[in-house]
Amino acid sequence: VLAEQGAPDRVVFHSYSGDAEMAKKCAEAGYFMSFSGPVTYKNAGYLREAAAVAPVELMLVETDAPYLPPMPHRGKPNAPYLIPLTLRCLAEVKGVHPDELCEAISTNGVTVFGEW
Repeated sequence: VLAEQGAPDRVVFHSYSGDAEMAKKCAEAGYFMSFSGPVTYKNAGYLREAAAVAPVELMLVETDAPYLPPMPHRGKPNAPYLIPLTLRCLAEVKGVHPDELCEAISTNGVTVFGEW
């Protein structure tokens, strides 16, 4: 749809659920990918593969609260205090320190949503 009808200036794939091939296409187009709790699920290797190929400068992290909490809270309500669990998983996948990824994602958030 975005390719056919044109994309707005900024595109964010909310609660990204695509595979690595789709992540590559998003990256080529400059689209942001926002990862949530499912990236931590044992059976979600495809999401970790997508995160591995997603450029850090196009990554965001979210809760999608009250849905989709990270492990080990699956089946319970999600909340903002659980973001570090998702972020640590993403940092491990990217091979960077969580603080480094947090800084990058914070910068990306300002790029997408502006300053507070």
